[in-house]
Amino acid sequence: QNMLEELLIHKPDDPIQYMINHLKENNDDAPRICVLGPPASGKTTVAMWLCKHLDAIPISQETLLFKEILALTKEAKAYKERKQKIPNALWANLIQERLSNVDCIKQGWILEGFPENQEQAWMLQSSGIIPRHVVVLYAPDMVLIERNSGKRLDPVTEEVYHTTFDWPSDPLVQRRLVKPEGLSEQEMSEKLLEYHRNFPEVFQIYRKVLKLINADQPSMDVLSQVLTYVQTRHRSAAPFTPRILFCGPPGSGKSLQAALIAQKYRVVNICCGQLLKEAVADKTKLGELVKPYIDNGYP
Repeated sequence: QNMLEELLIHKPDDPIQYMINHLKENNDDAPRICVLGPPASGKTTVAMWLCKHLDAIPISQETLLFKEILALTKEAKAYKERKQKIPNALWANLIQERLSNVDCIKQGWILEGFPENQEQAWMLQSSGIIPRHVVVLYAPDMVLIERNSGKRLDPVTEEVYHTTFDWPSDPLVQRRLVKPEGLSEQEMSEKLLEYHRNFPEVFQIYRKVLKLINADQPSMDVLSQVLTYVQTRHRSAAPFTPRILFCGPPGSGKSLQAALIAQKYRVVNICCGQLLKEAVADKTKLGELVKPYIDNGYP
């Protein structure tokens, strides 16, 4: 399915060679996950935990600007230094360049906090960047505002903690925690308003692969639900031949359920007991072997 998507997007001149190269170079089982949500919902914590658990590559706006050496990094930093908004097209090109590297192809990637709006989502799709799973965290605005004020950062591991909800037990970690350059309450409210305005359009684009998860609960519960979701495989819309086996004790209704399923989905109903009786009636070699058992009522 992924190879078909790539063919439709890139439209190569030589489709056969393109498919051969895809099978050689790509790992279709590698995670391709977007972690989205409002500010202070726990995106960074979830994304970092998933990267450790799945051995995937973390990608965020911060890593693209300050930890990667890409062709477009200098141009994006120039916007940042001038305190100007980085254009959506530039973000999409940065992400495309990073995800085309071998480590992301082989190990998979976790994209944190992007796309933020409909235009960004469309640009990712037009570049062939289609996540298999989209995790969206949510919580009441008042909870998010409180979380924002208590956020603390470990400069060594870059893990995010909170003075109330997630304080580290290690005294060494406690001492080196710093308060990040966060948003004021007014700025936070404006960011939340912008998020709520843009999210419905993003939801519509990814609705078939998107899972909403309540972030206002213990962190391990959030992480457990996220992991359960990203490890599921979405059902393909491609045609397939069903193969169904009914098991159960005598009198449990196997024959009736099999007949109903066969009628509803137009599949062939094969009853083992009936096959054996037909073999006995036709006096086949198999029928001669099983006839003594059937006559004596043995299984």
